Amino acid sequence: MAFTFVYWADLRYPQPLSGDSNREPYRPDHGLGPFPSPAARPESAEPTLTDRIYRGLSYLEEAAGLTPVDDLILEYRLDDLWGYHADAAFRAAARERLRVALAEAADDPVLIAAHSMGGLIAYDVLRAAETDGTPLPRCALVTLGSPLALAELKMKLVAEHGDLRVPAALAAWTNLMDRQDIATVGDDLATLYAPNAAGVPVRDVPVINAYRRPDGTENRHKSYGYLRTPEFSRVAADFLAAEGVVPNGGRRLSDLEAAPSGSARIARDPGSGPMREL
Repeated sequence: MAFTFVYWADLRYPQPLSGDSNREPYRPDHGLGPFPSPAARPESAEPTLTDRIYRGLSYLEEAAGLTPVDDLILEYRLDDLWGYHADAAFRAAARERLRVALAEAADDPVLIAAHSMGGLIAYDVLRAAETDGTPLPRCALVTLGSPLALAELKMKLVAEHGDLRVPAALAAWTNLMDRQDIATVGDDLATLYAPNAAGVPVRDVPVINAYRRPDGTENRHKSYGYLRTPEFSRVAADFLAAEGVVPNGGRRLSDLEAAPSGSARIARDPGSGPMREL
């Protein structure tokens, strides 16, 4: 199986975090048994109070055309998203990297695993291709910790691409979200993004992101935690089974990881890719 790591953090950060400066390093988890799942903790799959409050605020923001709540979230918790829309050169360069990777895989079925802002970049690239006629491979998309329910992002997406819907190139879109992850706050994506012309909907799947920093505190948005969930393993396995592909069978798995620290943490060796963490 071929892997491509589509990386953008170096476009914003001159040096990756390393050593003691990296408060959230990748470390193997040596626990026994599977990682936690809402299948065994059904209460963790339910919308939180924050979700319910934000849904009401989001409606008011969109009606007024003003997004003060989102401005706070983006500036102080998801500042790379802020930079993505504020810096046209960065935005274009990040999109181009994914566009090139998809063009190189045009003859293969592709699973795009897109964490955080990676999901926004993937959506932008896939929708833009519909307008400019860029040939795309047959794609499945799995978004992890996606902020695509935020009112400000929805308004910008509508302004650029028109209606909110599943991109035409997608044969499947699975959205994995931890209900405690602030980036996923708001409505489930299936209620916001209409199916594409082929009838492909968004499938929202709650997960439990069990990542812990070395000091024991949690980060429910961390890419490592999402990639370790049983639900992500299932999406990847189902994709491979549907394509009749076995590991090292020559197919391509593209991974977009939103890495605010600037560190190429998951796929330093593009030949092995993020699947080794599952």
